[in-house]
Amino acid sequence: MNAGDVEKLRKALAAEHAALFAYGLLGARTSGSLRDRMSAAFDAHRARRDQLRGFITTRGGRPIEPDASYALPFFPSNATLAAKLAAHLESGVTAAYLELAAAQDVSLRRYAALAMQEAVTRAYSFRPAQPSAFPGMPTAAPSPTPTPSG
Repeated sequence: MNAGDVEKLRKALAAEHAALFAYGLLGARTSGSLRDRMSAAFDAHRARRDQLRGFITTRGGRPIEPDASYALPFFPSNATLAAKLAAHLESGVTAAYLELAAAQDVSLRRYAALAMQEAVTRAYSFRPAQPSAFPGMPTAAPSPTPTPSG
């Protein structure tokens, strides 16, 4: 058992607990396709939580339990704020897995990389507009529309 790896797993598990709490709240305050995406995110985080608990116990560690409640950075009073909070949550989960990506166990590093990829993908799916391909670069002027010659 590598105590450092177990501690990194516990931090990732704490992030999953927080995400599950928030997505439970968000799912109850959204509807339609946004609610479907919130529910899918909830299910994905629940699966990751269960895997992390297994990784910790297999390594002789003790999984942390979720808190009864978590402080949110803001209250999602509408669909736009709910999506913004979901993107924020995914960024926090990504940060927790970034630490796990430094684990000694190669399989945990691979697991962390895949979890980060999923979290980043979910975060971007909740943003209102996709970022430009080259952030910070000026956008090209539109090409003139050809006119028929006649």
